[in-house]
Amino acid sequence: MNAEPELESPHDDSRRTFLKQSSVLTAMALVPSPVVTAAAAELDEKVAAAFEKVPLSLKVNGTKHKLKVEPRTTLLDLLREQLHLTGTKKGCDYGQCGACTVHVDGQRVNSCLSFAVMHDGQEITTIEGLAKGDELHPMQEAFVKHDGFQCGYCTPGQIMSAVACVREGHAGSEGEIREYMSGNICRCGAYSNIVAAIQDVKQGGQKV
Repeated sequence: MNAEPELESPHDDSRRTFLKQSSVLTAMALVPSPVVTAAAAELDEKVAAAFEKVPLSLKVNGTKHKLKVEPRTTLLDLLREQLHLTGTKKGCDYGQCGACTVHVDGQRVNSCLSFAVMHDGQEITTIEGLAKGDELHPMQEAFVKHDGFQCGYCTPGQIMSAVACVREGHAGSEGEIREYMSGNICRCGAYSNIVAAIQDVKQGGQKV
């Protein structure tokens, strides 16, 4: 008399799946990290190749540039990596600290949140474009005069926002200045000196 074949239970199937998954995870854990790094780099290259570069014309600090960029390139990365204007700082990269502030057609913009291709034909001003040769911009002079910086990392963004703050007419009082400069973080805590610098420029009636 032939014995009937045993039927697999759902428990057996779950156990088999678990063993397969465990084997895969064990194999991955044993792969040398350089191999994993190389595989990740190759994947990045394939992803980058999938993005076709597009033409872009910009006027940056008075100089015209004709470029080709990937659509995903931020204005910040374009300025720093392709045009080598490293005065504009990469801080949080999430638009929360203001270190990357630049002017686009006179308006302040967090360049880490803005794609470069969005600004075709527009005029960009960075911290490098404020001074005229060896002659500092009035706001730069005021920051030096009032010790408006300590470590200096946030200073380019602070100055660009400070110039915009005065131009926009939002420097009428200390409270107003603090409100309209609130998007720029100074981890050293030089806020009172920054406010004093902006008030100095505003009260001096200097053209910014």
